[in-house]
Amino acid sequence: MAEKSKRKRKGITAKAKKKMAVARAVIRPGKGIVRINKVNLKAIQPEEIQEFISEPLEIAKDIAKEVNIDVTAKGGGMMGQAVASRTAIAKSLLEFKSNEKLRAAFLAYDRMLLVDDPRRVETKKPLGTKARKKKQKSKR
Repeated sequence: MAEKSKRKRKGITAKAKKKMAVARAVIRPGKGIVRINKVNLKAIQPEEIQEFISEPLEIAKDIAKEVNIDVTAKGGGMMGQAVASRTAIAKSLLEFKSNEKLRAAFLAYDRMLLVDDPRRVETKKPLGTKARKKKQKSKR
């Protein structure tokens, strides 16, 4: 039986999280192509999510045109993956060209471009159906 060989990703990697979604971006020199889960960014529907994910590319303009970015998003829902992908793209652009003006532009536009959202789902507690919901008590 032949062993599966792991394909090595050449380039700079960045990781971002939102809820249960994890996105990993690999950036390398190229022609400005952005793929999310092997799908071109321009083909992603609905358009609102496509515009949301492309915000860091619009801020970075010139740098974004000289690199290819491949994003792999897993877990969570559609919007969680979109937020994680957006943050991973911004982090990878900063790692590719460590530019303080770009960092300042990202932070001025939206701090969540560079900082992962630390909020997670609260765990369920005993004697309840959800994290905080409990069975209603009756006095009589």
